Amino acid sequence: MKRTALEKRKTRETDITVKVNLDGKGASKISTGIGFLDHMLELFSKHSLMDMEITAKGDIHVDYHHTVEDIGIVLGTAIRRALGEKSEITRFCSARVPMDEALVEASLDISGRPYLDYKIKTRQVKLGTFNVSLVKEFMKAFVMNSGVTLHLSLIHGEDLHHIYEAVFKSLAKVFREAVKIDKRVKGAPSTKGSL
Repeated sequence: MKRTALEKRKTRETDITVKVNLDGKGASKISTGIGFLDHMLELFSKHSLMDMEITAKGDIHVDYHHTVEDIGIVLGTAIRRALGEKSEITRFCSARVPMDEALVEASLDISGRPYLDYKIKTRQVKLGTFNVSLVKEFMKAFVMNSGVTLHLSLIHGEDLHHIYEAVFKSLAKVFREAVKIDKRVKGAPSTKGSL
């Protein structure tokens, strides 16, 4: 069974299309109008091995908030649909990922119960024109719409770019492992019989 999905969302503020293949090779084609976000999503695709195509047009002349949040919504929805019944998935994973001096820990449970614990605190708020507080908004939208539990914690870091690269790489690492098929698992990996 192919674990793919195509999702679209159009509002007065944004027009977004997302296509995912959970069993890809990490190929991506990303165009959001926000260079930093494009870079982070390319990292997510590359290191999760999920093929990802995202096109977004939004009111970025106002600010980046609507576009960043709505991409999280559509990407989360696409991933939830691609997972289907979540049959034979590994489900859980935790990982610490370094990026030079930065170290971030991510833990993921593809549980069907959305929850975000976000402990990424930095002294700076801007990376170029991008307000890094929007990463939390992206993660909240992603978690709520994919139906996963996600914990993200900054262990150490000084350079803002390195910290957020480690955030997205750690997300990619745990996602890659948690969606992996394990043929020893019969049905959904839960004593309830479904997720």
